[in-house]
Amino acid sequence: MNTKAAIPRQSARERLLAAADELFYEGGINLVGIDRIIEHAGVAKASLYDCFGSKEELIRCYLEARSVARQRRIRERIANHDTPVAKILSIFDLLGEITSQPNFRGCAFLRAAADADADGKVKQACNESRTFLRSLFIDLAREAGAKDPEQLGCQFVLLYDGAMVAAQADGNRDAALAAQGLARSLLDSSIAVAGDAHR
Repeated sequence: MNTKAAIPRQSARERLLAAADELFYEGGINLVGIDRIIEHAGVAKASLYDCFGSKEELIRCYLEARSVARQRRIRERIANHDTPVAKILSIFDLLGEITSQPNFRGCAFLRAAADADADGKVKQACNESRTFLRSLFIDLAREAGAKDPEQLGCQFVLLYDGAMVAAQADGNRDAALAAQGLARSLLDSSIAVAGDAHR
């Protein structure tokens, strides 16, 4: 008697999203056509339109799923640390792990935003993901006692983006570590200035 539990078969929507995640990230949202997605997912063409209605909506859902996964990874990582400073620096540790993966192709959101219409759903999905990261950095900088947490949080995003681009374009797998070092210096300086202002 077979005691192994049957593995549930993925729905057409799940298979399409899995195919989109792999192919869009590897090849870009403009270069990968729906026929390739459908073939890779092993579903009928009508399934894509039944599940998503359009390629644009499939791309939006692909980016939303990546955003949810990234937020989960970041939240799990910072939960392992007690202080806001350690939490900020741990985000760059996580970035270093991501950019060191052999299948790393850069930031999915930066790449998609560059290919998307300025006012479309895809651009909006990219903006929402970036808003999460910027808001998180600002909140943590405020908790750390930084003099200007809004400015510092935006600087952290610049460092995060720069490390992503350097890792992708230059193959610099130490970019996240360098960005982390700069983030630490900015944070130490901002906290020191805030401390002086209250003396």
